[in-house]
Amino acid sequence: MKKLLFVCFSLFLSFSYAQTEGGETAPLDELEEKLDGAYEKVTLKEREVIAYDHLREADIKWKKRVWRVLDFKEKLNLPFAHPKMGLVNIIHEAAKKGEIEVYAASDAGEVFKEPMNVQDVAQIGSSVDTVTRINFETGQEERVVTANTFNSETVKKLRIKEDWLFDIETSTMVVRIMGMSFMREKYSEENGEYVGDVPMYWVYYPDVRKILATNQVYNIKNDANTTSWEDIFEMRYFNSYIMKESNVFDRRIDAYATNLDLLYESDRIHNEIRDKESDFWEY
Repeated sequence: MKKLLFVCFSLFLSFSYAQTEGGETAPLDELEEKLDGAYEKVTLKEREVIAYDHLREADIKWKKRVWRVLDFKEKLNLPFAHPKMGLVNIIHEAAKKGEIEVYAASDAGEVFKEPMNVQDVAQIGSSVDTVTRINFETGQEERVVTANTFNSETVKKLRIKEDWLFDIETSTMVVRIMGMSFMREKYSEENGEYVGDVPMYWVYYPDVRKILATNQVYNIKNDANTTSWEDIFEMRYFNSYIMKESNVFDRRIDAYATNLDLLYESDRIHNEIRDKESDFWEY
């Protein structure tokens, strides 16, 4: 009797193993996710955000707020334009899922007081096009409705708002990014001509540092690269130009300068900030 039970039990185990190996009856929760790579990448996933040093108002000797523009077409900024690992893909997906809060892209939106809901974020870049075409089988005209979704390739620039401060406690110039906004290309509905760039929304930089620190930046020369997006911003590894500085008229540079004069003015402001630290060290 014992021998018969042992044989039946062995046959049952063999049948169960065969069914599992065949992939027909194995539970979904027991299926292992395939490792798409020679090793598991955990460095970025486990990275922690390093807190900034505390700044006291009494220690701030000088401060200047500037707005910068990063053009993705510049060679150093090409990782920003990656179709899958680009910054806009990471931030926009997190915003649509409600993982981060974004703010309306109006002039008042720069103060981060008009949060957008996930439904409005999901509608950005979405549209419905209706075209008329001839059905060659019936010879009749047909109206075809096409739903368009957000296309990250329409985002060509990033606007950054940051503060430059001189801390007399450490005798160093400190820069803190406060917010950023992706700029989408806008085209005329009448003739389809390019009319300019419009901001999508504003992102409060301190709130997204964790997401930036745990997402990899594409490196064309090394797939094992572990540089994160936070590294890019904190190490200032990007090209940009200044479009505005804090001023009594609250105007942008393009309001009083054009063409090469605009770039010269941007460089002047940049050099003024750079030289400010050495000026304080002289006294």
